[in-house]
Amino acid sequence: MRKQQRKAQFILVSIGLTLIALTYFYYPQINKDSKSSNNQLVQEDFKDELANDQFSSFENVEYKGLYDFDKPFSVQSEKAYMLDSDPDLVYMTSMHVILYLKDGRIVDITSNKGRYNKTSQDCFFEENVRVTDNETKIFSENFDLLASENFAKAYNKVKLNNPNGTLRADQLDYNFETKQFKISMFDEKVVKMKVLK
Repeated sequence: MRKQQRKAQFILVSIGLTLIALTYFYYPQINKDSKSSNNQLVQEDFKDELANDQFSSFENVEYKGLYDFDKPFSVQSEKAYMLDSDPDLVYMTSMHVILYLKDGRIVDITSNKGRYNKTSQDCFFEENVRVTDNETKIFSENFDLLASENFAKAYNKVKLNNPNGTLRADQLDYNFETKQFKISMFDEKVVKMKVLK
């Protein structure tokens, strides 16, 4: 009977020591390695900006505000960082903005990465940009949403689909309120547009 009690005590003490070792030595190292790999991913996305500056990194970031004083919006990101020298500018990966317009439409903007200025509330999207209000869809490599102006600018490999047709252009200025756009081509003088009937 005593042998079984000692064996049980030995097993319980061993389990306790193992749990203590895991809690205080192993798990903190895993967490540290995970944070380090997240920082490396952010660093790879924004190598140039990080070159000579200190930064703070974050995960699952969300900012909320008002666009044009009366339209709510939210800016979300899986991973983000801010340079210590410019804390108003937030660099983001998997950037996602939702903008609520007066007429009830919701504009949904996503990109692989981008920047958000917390002071001016301007958003700059880069790589694989997709913009939709469920009626008009814009695809491009860059998209600037400036809170101080009433339009957004898409540029670099722009494609627009809406009920009136499809077009490709070098640059497109789009006003979400009036649904009007201005098209620019740099290499060619003719805008390629397909109008659906």
